[in-house]
Amino acid sequence: MISVTGLGMVGIIGVNARIFNALANNGISVFFVSQASSENNTTLAVTADCVDLAVEVLREEYAAELRLGDCPLQKLTVRPLHDLPGYCSGENMKQATGVSGRFFNTLGRNGIGVIAVAQGASGTNISCIIDRSDLHKALSVIHDSFFLSDRQVMHVFLAGVGKVGRSLLSQIKSQHDRLLSEKALDIKITGLINSRKCVFDEEGIDLEKYESLLNSSDLDATPENILSEIERMNLFNSVFVDCTASQDIADIYADLLDNNINVVAANKIAASSDYENYSRLKKIARKRDVKFLFETNVGAGLPVINTINSLINSGDRIIRIEAVLSGTLNYIFNVMSADISLSKAVEMAQAEGYCEPDPRIDLSGADVIRKIVILTREAGYAIEQADVERHPLLPAEAFAGTGEDFLRVMRECERDMERNRAQAEKSGKKYRFVAEMEAGKAIVELRAVDSTHPFYNLSSSNNVILLTTERYHDYPMVIKGYGAGADVTAAGVFADIISIANIR
Repeated sequence: MISVTGLGMVGIIGVNARIFNALANNGISVFFVSQASSENNTTLAVTADCVDLAVEVLREEYAAELRLGDCPLQKLTVRPLHDLPGYCSGENMKQATGVSGRFFNTLGRNGIGVIAVAQGASGTNISCIIDRSDLHKALSVIHDSFFLSDRQVMHVFLAGVGKVGRSLLSQIKSQHDRLLSEKALDIKITGLINSRKCVFDEEGIDLEKYESLLNSSDLDATPENILSEIERMNLFNSVFVDCTASQDIADIYADLLDNNINVVAANKIAASSDYENYSRLKKIARKRDVKFLFETNVGAGLPVINTINSLINSGDRIIRIEAVLSGTLNYIFNVMSADISLSKAVEMAQAEGYCEPDPRIDLSGADVIRKIVILTREAGYAIEQADVERHPLLPAEAFAGTGEDFLRVMRECERDMERNRAQAEKSGKKYRFVAEMEAGKAIVELRAVDSTHPFYNLSSSNNVILLTTERYHDYPMVIKGYGAGADVTAAGVFADIISIANIR
């Protein structure tokens, strides 16, 4: 590709004629031409075996001007092209509106930069030059957008195949044929990552064999390997799904987003990390026109974050949030009784799959703190975890030592906790671990609520969120439902994936 650039070209009659006559007279064929409307640049493409001669011819053509120092060729650059430009052509383009917009939007959303472009006056052809590394991706995404427009392919990379990850794979597998036939959405699992190994396949991983494929893989699940493989595959319409609780995985979100890969996170670490990192990820997503979604960070499958965003985007303002955000703690306080102690209730929550692997995360209130921080940020306030006023269920020493220390302190506190619970019950009240935000200030603490409060009849592991806004002021909006469990969390992740596909 040869670019001829210079202010001396502007308004000068015959500049392009001299360029093309000189090339033609020397038997050099030009198969691509693009000129800036400002007239200060003409770009053309020739075959590689003619490039040296073409440059020599052009310099000879303007030799006199060069000697006089008044040459339109202020800059002549040569860039090698290893493949012919891609073409999108057809008679139907004449009648269709928005073809060019669709063409460039498709490339842009997938991070493919266009170096030069030309469109025929007949309206039946668009030619563009792109970097060779993006060739396969560009051909695939254009083909998918224009010629397979009755089907949308989505490539999913899943990190974490524990309870939530396995449930998500099961849901995708069971819904695949329905989504393809009814919504024209073809979801391919093109990458799987567990705590030790990872496996990738551009054609899609067989979900009947994924466990054996992971076990037999010789590729370690390091952040470097994960990023390298995803970048090497360079697939269009890609989504990275994080169903881990890994800091290392959360740390690669910025690189993924910067490579135009959507990110869906059940992992709370990134969205509740320092505010600067949270804001940076949001900005990268906006800049690259990709999605960074983490609905399941709060309330599992409940539409909490989407609702807050919809309210704010429509001009409302969140004034106050009052919520029970831990399905685990709600379950524990619902089953606790004179016969079931705190430690027994924790064991039951673990057996039901509600607890984090380390129950100290739940009982310390750390999980609730993360969630109220995320909600406060999404409501438009800058806040750090350290800013949250916290009143944990147990003394600090329970969380500072080993797991055995935690169990010992918990059992030591059980008698006092049961006495307080029984006294509250006698007064017609129930304990709830509540998170509250008002005007950007947040607190988490154990409260006793009476039968008039919306939290009183909250059963099992349910969550509830009350949103007081400028519009919903006297009667807060209530969002309520299951707030814990692998299946509902996986369903929430699945919903985020579907929202990226933008199907109707």
